[in-house]
Amino acid sequence: MTKTNAMRMLDKAKIEYTPLEYAVDDSDLSGTNIARSVGMDYSEVFKTLVAKGDKTGTIVMCLPVDKEVDLKKLAQVSGNKKVEMVHVKDLLSLTGYIRGGCSPVGMKKKFPTYICDTCTKHEKITVSAGIKGCQLLLKVSDLISYTEAKVCDFISK
Repeated sequence: MTKTNAMRMLDKAKIEYTPLEYAVDDSDLSGTNIARSVGMDYSEVFKTLVAKGDKTGTIVMCLPVDKEVDLKKLAQVSGNKKVEMVHVKDLLSLTGYIRGGCSPVGMKKKFPTYICDTCTKHEKITVSAGIKGCQLLLKVSDLISYTEAKVCDFISK
């Protein structure tokens, strides 16, 4: 397996992780499909989404694959009046990652990062390794610390 930028950055920071490879199905890039592919519960597999706030600019968020973002809650916790999702066509130039392979680790720039507070129910969760077909299983505490994430509630009920 090729080392991704996210893996290299975690290696450099001496953070342990386990890569979990899965077969890519371009017809279904959903996180729930990925969770089934790696044999983990939806609550332990986190997707990475990118939005823009009217005051803070780019925002990165990680949340369980079966949950949706509440943009009003996200705006409130991030100090914005309004937040909107970044268009898929802008994702690569902004983050260095493509849809289906966006990792909170190793983006082109360091952006404010928010992780759904449900992560604290688990010792480890997975996030994308930065490519389609691979997830990184790592300690929640290491991910929060490395990304300097704010742990909060921003999901729809």
